[in-house]
Amino acid sequence: MAEVLLFHHAQGLTPGVVEFADELRRAGHSVHTPDLFDGRTFDDIETGMSFVNELGFSEVMARGEQAIAQLPSALVYAGFSLGVVPAQKLAQTRPGARGALLFYSCIPVAEFGQTWPQGVPVQVHGMDADPYFVGEGDIDAARALIQTTEDGELFLYPGDQHYFADSSLPSYDAAASALLLQRVLEFLAKLQ
Repeated sequence: MAEVLLFHHAQGLTPGVVEFADELRRAGHSVHTPDLFDGRTFDDIETGMSFVNELGFSEVMARGEQAIAQLPSALVYAGFSLGVVPAQKLAQTRPGARGALLFYSCIPVAEFGQTWPQGVPVQVHGMDADPYFVGEGDIDAARALIQTTEDGELFLYPGDQHYFADSSLPSYDAAASALLLQRVLEFLAKLQ
């Protein structure tokens, strides 16, 4: 069993993010889903990002750091889109990380002032025509990250949806989501 800290995306801790966490729990993993927005959810990415801008990106990051206060260091850090930022930062900078799962986003490794930690496996998942993942350069950061790690994988899915694994949103893609979940469960099983 792995212990996972899963950060939500810019639309908040939606029922689809909770459902994804529950799938991991059903497989025997312990999953923490901190709510960085204090219960608020948003109808679209733009409105969610507007809230993030009002709140302050540094506050979102601080809330991500607060989420680990009572948790052990041996965690798998996971995040959906906006949630990738605290997940990736913690995977790179907090000693003891067991792995990282980065969904729909990837930040250049140098952003956190370090190289990717040796021995920390990572998976990055995104759609091959997602205007955010591809259009904003996250795919390039993902490719660069994978090239520098011993145990890294980049998975591309056909399509142009950003939140494709969130079953509560119109962007949901059942086939791509099922494959993503299968790959995540295989990743977590290797860590046991």
